[in-house]
Amino acid sequence: MAAADSLPLLTPYKMGNFNLSHRYFIFRVVLAPLTRQRSYNNVPQPHAILYYSQRTSKGGLLITEATGVSDTAQGLLHTPGIWTKEQVEAWKPIVDAVHAKGGIFFCQIWHVGRVSNTVYQPNGQAPISSTDKPLTPQLRRNGIDVTQFSPPRRLRTDEIPHIVNDFRLAARNAIEAGFDGIEIHGAHGYLHEQFMKDKPNDRTDEYGGSLENRCRFTLDVVEAIVNEIGAERVGIRLSPFADYGECEASNPKELGLYMANALNKYGILYCHMVEPRIKLSGETVECPHGLVPMRKAFKGTFIAAGGYDRKDGINAIAENRADLVAYGRLFLANPDLPKRYELDAPLNKYKRETFYTDDPVLGYTDYPFLE
Repeated sequence: MAAADSLPLLTPYKMGNFNLSHRYFIFRVVLAPLTRQRSYNNVPQPHAILYYSQRTSKGGLLITEATGVSDTAQGLLHTPGIWTKEQVEAWKPIVDAVHAKGGIFFCQIWHVGRVSNTVYQPNGQAPISSTDKPLTPQLRRNGIDVTQFSPPRRLRTDEIPHIVNDFRLAARNAIEAGFDGIEIHGAHGYLHEQFMKDKPNDRTDEYGGSLENRCRFTLDVVEAIVNEIGAERVGIRLSPFADYGECEASNPKELGLYMANALNKYGILYCHMVEPRIKLSGETVECPHGLVPMRKAFKGTFIAAGGYDRKDGINAIAENRADLVAYGRLFLANPDLPKRYELDAPLNKYKRETFYTDDPVLGYTDYPFLE
């Protein structure tokens, strides 16, 4: 058994200054944002109180599932939003439950862009994006069904500030709901990557072409949110090496470094980056220490994610490759993951087939704790 004070993943870390003594230090195991599709009609539900509070420990950082900034931001059934008063009010008891157990809670705000269909869009309109290039249909994880994406509509230059404002208002709503801060979802092929990465972005205005232009939209959003709620409450998630949603960067390292350096101008609290790990024939292929240059460039808290296990996380902290490590599927299936890591206890196996159902219990709040 490893004592908590000798296990790097469970040592205290000071992330900014929340001016709340009982949440001044946080521990290094973070709940990653995980889409669960149990927010019926885009409104968070009471069963989320149990789900998030189960995974809360004093000093723990939790990041919500991706939460839409507007009625055009949706691309999946039953994902939560934070653009209406009803949604804000529905989040409040969930946030209160996390705070009651001493946790720190950030709301991840997103816009899916072209990763959508007209059925999820207001008045059946086309999804909006940086481009009008459509996505090809994708086979779902069950190996049977196919996801169809509607051809997107390219945003006009004069419309982009309106989308920036949607993010600003969503951030303000998150603070009203009681969250400690927000995380901008700038990863995994959604709207921000549709601008940042050169494969999808075929624009010829000030939001396309050069690396600086392609990153402009995301940095506009960062600036607007910082001005609204303060830099100390803002984080961002990036995945420069990933190619989800046919969003690929021809030079991902250059993109990651540019963003790490550019974000320093705004003094945001943290940068949350996904490791360049890929799956080949079911096995993870590592790109060792791929985030180190970005970690060195960014001046705030650096969170690493991407298939980490206990040993990987310990090494990342011990070798100063990250300040915090975010866990997704393992935390989903092990609500007491920090305790299991402290004791080096066996882990529950996650049930992939229940990741994205709308059941309020099955595969959601029924994973067992250690006795």
